[in-house]
Amino acid sequence: MAKWDNMLSMLWMLRSGRKLTAAQIADSLEISVRTVYRYIDALCASGVPVVAEPGHDGGIRIMESFKETPLFFNPLELKALVDAFKFTQGAGYPYTEQLESALKKVENGLHDDQLHDLTRQTSGMDVIALSRPPSVVPLLRDLEQAADDGQTMRITYRKPNAEQSGERNIDPYGLAYVRNEWYAVAFCHRSQAARTFRVDRIARLEPTDMRFEKPEHFSASAYFHDQSKREREADGPLTVIRIEGDPVTLNAVCGHWHMRHYLTERTDREAQFLLDTPTMNKYLPMYLMTFGTAIRIREPLDLKYRIQEIAIGIAKHYADDSDCTSLTTVVSKPGV
Repeated sequence: MAKWDNMLSMLWMLRSGRKLTAAQIADSLEISVRTVYRYIDALCASGVPVVAEPGHDGGIRIMESFKETPLFFNPLELKALVDAFKFTQGAGYPYTEQLESALKKVENGLHDDQLHDLTRQTSGMDVIALSRPPSVVPLLRDLEQAADDGQTMRITYRKPNAEQSGERNIDPYGLAYVRNEWYAVAFCHRSQAARTFRVDRIARLEPTDMRFEKPEHFSASAYFHDQSKREREADGPLTVIRIEGDPVTLNAVCGHWHMRHYLTERTDREAQFLLDTPTMNKYLPMYLMTFGTAIRIREPLDLKYRIQEIAIGIAKHYADDSDCTSLTTVVSKPGV
């Protein structure tokens, strides 16, 4: 048996309430007595109150206060759980309280040394939460429930820059957390097509008597990816784009809401994308110019030359500007 299978088997043997000797456990599991004691140490480290009593009537047993089979978390797994909870808080996850309750149950099963180590390991990372209206949490819960139940919802939605909110019926398919915002992907009865709705712009949400069937195997992330593909200028031909830069700058390029869908390879110093040529020519030169000399285009040459042309044109435009000439004269004067 594997180590964890043996430990679990030994745990069930001890839960019977009988005292067992190390030799009895070793014979039953076909392992050495030394291994039995090593497993006992591991169980104790996981929070199981194993007691080894010496003497003629002694033996190995579990304290009566132990009721549940422990979860075998190593220190990094425990740290990951706590850190994940911090991220859910920052994202505005609608079941943060329930997740916190579950985490408390895990922590209650730890002994003092484990709790001390967990506090020490998780004290170095925090997630700064965005400011969101409290109404977003119940909206997320109701939308998720409507998606599960197949219930059409009536919403009052505020479009950006719109003077008034509009009402419409939607069939919620799922939720997605994109670019630090929550979105509902839903079939809009008014548009007769699938649409995305930013949840914090939903002013009112109420159920209707209508029902719907969600598309089989629907995925909100796949929907966003498909939408990004449809927003391309054309379907082809495709061009490989290689961009070199420092890791921080490349993170910004690769994290762009549109570019990230076309990332094919990534190292610390280089990112490679596969994008259709018309979209590349129309949008990328001006966007990539915003990074200045922090990045360098390795290929294709057409993109590199296009950025070069734009940069030369801008430089020439300001070189011919009389205000710039005056400014250059003033700056060049001694003592200025």
